[in-house]
Amino acid sequence: MSAHQYDEGHTVAGWTGFAIATVGAVVLGFGVCTASALILGGGLGIVAVSVLVTWALHLAGWGKPPGRRPREQWGWRVRDLAAREGHAGCVGCRLAGRGRGVRSTAESYGSVAVAGGAEPEPAGAESGR
Repeated sequence: MSAHQYDEGHTVAGWTGFAIATVGAVVLGFGVCTASALILGGGLGIVAVSVLVTWALHLAGWGKPPGRRPREQWGWRVRDLAAREGHAGCVGCRLAGRGRGVRSTAESYGSVAVAGGAEPEPAGAESGR
């Protein structure tokens, strides 16, 4: 069994937002070291931009919905074609006015078949094998 049973955050939106937020954190740290309010404000601005860029990329389909996805869609460069309708339970989609009355993630991608027809184990569950 794979060590990674879930696919969370490995997306173009996630990595781009992380990179921009890292630059913002570095600028914030520099502002603290130099005691400059102007640099601190710039760092906070960069962090705010990282949130907006991540959100925009998620809405454009470069993020992933919460919950399980089929293994063939786990690649970080796989675009989410269901993003236009919004994702059930996704705060970012709700803020954009999407995702009201949408199907669950499993319904959006079709049922995920598990070998042997057994239900998948929850995260952290020990296997008796």
